[in-house]
Amino acid sequence: MNKNDAVYVDYAYTRTDLACEAGRPETHRHEERVFLADGYEDVTILRCREHDGRRYITLSCGRVTLLGEAALSALCRILGDEMRKLAAEMLGYQPRENTRILVAGLGNADMTPDAIGPGTVRRLTATRHMKSQDRALYGSLGCCELSAVMPGVLGQTGIESVTLVQGAAEYVKPHLVLAVDALAARSCDRLATTVQLSDGGISPGAGIGNNRLALDHESMGCPVIGIGIPTVVDSATLVYDALSNAGMAEKLSPALEAVLEQGRSFVVSPKDGDSITEISCRLLAGAINYAFGVGML
Repeated sequence: MNKNDAVYVDYAYTRTDLACEAGRPETHRHEERVFLADGYEDVTILRCREHDGRRYITLSCGRVTLLGEAALSALCRILGDEMRKLAAEMLGYQPRENTRILVAGLGNADMTPDAIGPGTVRRLTATRHMKSQDRALYGSLGCCELSAVMPGVLGQTGIESVTLVQGAAEYVKPHLVLAVDALAARSCDRLATTVQLSDGGISPGAGIGNNRLALDHESMGCPVIGIGIPTVVDSATLVYDALSNAGMAEKLSPALEAVLEQGRSFVVSPKDGDSITEISCRLLAGAINYAFGVGML
């Protein structure tokens, strides 16, 4: 996605990466519920198609850290099925043995709220190399050619993440790229409870104002599915929402506006961020393995 196309809202100190929060006009919006497991709330799947044709699939599943192993496995299957259906629609055919898929784990592995991408990649079962090393074994697995890369962040490498992913893609020549990243939400209720898929790729850091090069069809030369879970909320957004709920946001004093503006340089994450990242990475890796690779959790 380009900066102007990203699901990025910056009005009245409100920022979010989530289409379900952004309030942009959709031409189609459909919601359904899917049974998860006994003792857990059903998964809500919201499908949005915006006026420009871009599609977003949002799965709301309740706090992922509260899911038991059976429920987590069930959620991996539900999410994996959604990934596979979206991939088939974008490719024009069902992913199969010769389909090359590159997973890009975006983000900073040394910062817990931003480690969703790298943590997911570490839990994947790469299969691309098996095809040349043991073709019979690879054929028996019935999976796609799955490869992965962790490009780090600009501050670590001095190179844009997208540039490094492009280098990997030039070598692998994928039919499809999966870009996995941590997202920013507007509401704390969305943290670690929501998974978003998008056929428009992803703009790393857009939700917190760090607008890097977009990882999308234009930059990669093939379809890109953006995959993310919100782990942070912009601090100014928290304050603004609190003021809105109190009916005080319409007439902000210059001093308060200055405080909100300064607050845009901070993000807030839950105190159980370690658990959130661990379970979120297991969920996304399990779903990708289930949809395109081998194994699951």
